[in-house]
Amino acid sequence: MALDAQELRGKTPDELREQLSQLKKEQFNLRFQAATNQIENTARMRVVRRDVARVMTILNQKAAEAAGTEA
Repeated sequence: MALDAQELRGKTPDELREQLSQLKKEQFNLRFQAATNQIENTARMRVVRRDVARVMTILNQKAAEAAGTEA
């Protein structure tokens, strides 16, 4: 299941970092399974990669907002 951007925007930066960590671990495991020809759902790799990008984008947006309000 892909993550919803609106849902992610409601999370704190710490929660987003935790989510990113979990996604990176899953991405590593999927790459390992693909390398050993044990992967069952190859489409999951694409979904996880995009979820990682989505979380990183929102983290960067939150950082930019924080920097903009402090300046």
